[in-house]
Amino acid sequence: MTEPPGGPPAAVLLDVGGIFLLPDHGRIVSAYRRAEIEVAADLLDHAHYRAAAEFSVDVDVDADWRGSWQRYLDAYVAACGVPAARRDDAHQHLDSEFADAALWSTVVESARLGLAALASTGVALGIISNADGMMDARLREAEILQVGPGGGIEVGCLIDSGSVGVMKPDPRIFELGLTALDIAAADTWYLGDMPAFDVVGARRAGIRPFLMDPLDLHLEQDYDRVGSLLELADRIRGGNA
Repeated sequence: MTEPPGGPPAAVLLDVGGIFLLPDHGRIVSAYRRAEIEVAADLLDHAHYRAAAEFSVDVDVDADWRGSWQRYLDAYVAACGVPAARRDDAHQHLDSEFADAALWSTVVESARLGLAALASTGVALGIISNADGMMDARLREAEILQVGPGGGIEVGCLIDSGSVGVMKPDPRIFELGLTALDIAAADTWYLGDMPAFDVVGARRAGIRPFLMDPLDLHLEQDYDRVGSLLELADRIRGGNA
């Protein structure tokens, strides 16, 4: 399914993981060291995007959540350069880290600048995240964004699956964001980083999906992609979707 071209949106909804936050470098490196494996911290961000690509639009996360997440973890460890013979050891120490939503605390480079650029276009902004009910507090504390006044960019809504009891790719979580912003799905874009959750879920809700793809891993796919929030803001300003 390819989305038809159109004009700029009235609203942009955004994921958090892979867009604003990535796994904490210190915690990941420490987990590897407990397994007596040395991994360079500068590999970790790229490892996330390579692992996220395992969640293709063909993956049914509702039918096989456990197996789908294991594919992410396997790909993450491989992308970190861990030899095949040591990957079981790595999983023993790493998987529990990923079970904690608070792991996502490394701020994506240029995320704040990119969000400010998006806000300057005049579109309504909101957040849709699969998390643990604490994402609002984390983003506010990091002074990235918040609903209402604060140290970051003000957004119109923050929908956290841990608070509302429904997760992507279920279209209902997107519909909660549309209702909060009082915006029609046809006038909205959504940016995420995992196709099986974000592209599939947005399409189910009638929203045009965009994928964060800084490593150009999805060039042959039929959904829109950008390398940064700044690029997304430029597409809105250009009026050529």
